[in-house]
Amino acid sequence: MRRRLINSTLAVVLVVIAVFGVSLVIVETRTISSSAQESVDLEALRIVSIVDSRLIGGEPVNPDILAEQSGAKRYAQIHIPGRDTIEIGTRPEGDVTRGLAEGERGETVVVEESRSVVTAELGRTLMIIGAVALLAVIAAVLLAVRQANKLTSPLTDLAETAERLGSGDPRPRHKRYGVPELDRVADVLDASAERIARMLTAERRLAADASHQLRTPLTALSMRLEEVALADDLDTVKEEATIALTQVERLTDVVERLLTNSRDPRTGSAVAFDLDEVIKQQIEEWRPAYRSAGRAIVHSGKQGMRAVGTPGAVAQVLAALIENSLMHGGGTVALRTRVTGNQSVIEVTDEGPGVPADLGARIFERAVSGRSSTGIGLAVARDLAEADGGRLELLQQQPPVFALFLSREVRSVSDRHRERPVR
Repeated sequence: MRRRLINSTLAVVLVVIAVFGVSLVIVETRTISSSAQESVDLEALRIVSIVDSRLIGGEPVNPDILAEQSGAKRYAQIHIPGRDTIEIGTRPEGDVTRGLAEGERGETVVVEESRSVVTAELGRTLMIIGAVALLAVIAAVLLAVRQANKLTSPLTDLAETAERLGSGDPRPRHKRYGVPELDRVADVLDASAERIARMLTAERRLAADASHQLRTPLTALSMRLEEVALADDLDTVKEEATIALTQVERLTDVVERLLTNSRDPRTGSAVAFDLDEVIKQQIEEWRPAYRSAGRAIVHSGKQGMRAVGTPGAVAQVLAALIENSLMHGGGTVALRTRVTGNQSVIEVTDEGPGVPADLGARIFERAVSGRSSTGIGLAVARDLAEADGGRLELLQQQPPVFALFLSREVRSVSDRHRERPVR
């Protein structure tokens, strides 16, 4: 492409030079010839006027006097009736430019100049035109090379960008070239790179979230199945199987929720639900794990609270907080429900060392963890809470107090009177 651009630009310049150059040569040739003819005609008139004036005054007419008075530089012949022909200068050889003038007393003056003078002048003019044409060609080549570089270099960069996108490197270059069409292509490639980067990030995030969020339900389900396998009593088997089926439903809800959030985190299915049921289910699910660790999990606060949100998402948020307390906390884990304004609040606290001071402001960031954990659980929990219009906050670092704020369902006055704190 570079060579084609240079050749096409050079061809256009050569055509222009040829058209205008030939026209200029023709015009200059005619101008120089006309100027030479006019010059000899004027000299002939000047000489004949001198001859006339001297003849009228009765003064002698000879070559020396005429050459001195006329300043003639060309060959001239003066024919005076009744006298010998007078010659001034040396007669040129070959082709000549001839000028003729006649006086009032019948005298005739012929001035001749060699055509070589015109040819030399024309040659100098042609040299100047040729030099200008050569400079124009050189300038055209330089401009063509510069323009070709200006166009081919961006195209090469854009091809490399497209190749990087195809090879899985979605980093946008944000490089522009000052050519609107090429900048438009660069904008499209950068936008595609950003979309690909977001897609890859979403896929990696989905994989990380899925591995983290599915681990707890699968662990709880395997524990229930082990208890079913070891149980001899049919009623116990039925009870454990029922709990296992509930956990399978939760696992299905977790998967659906993860897929929904991966497509659009803002998509929610918020409904009014009984908050006590979700809390009770989580306590029952985690009690065996806490019992095995020699710890306890309890619930206190208001009873009969209803919130607006997605029950499955709220359950996942509580599971993340309870698991976080199990792994990093200590002592009894307490879930406390309360009301503040038009929001229902669930606080999760334990008797452990709390959140380190340097992690307090970054505790909900991904890959941030005080110990050897993934640092994903709290970040996912916050995303789930925000997807339902709620929020998850760290109210206190030592001892740690995490609070989940959810929109509260509007209840009638009679319903509010029936709420009693759990003793």
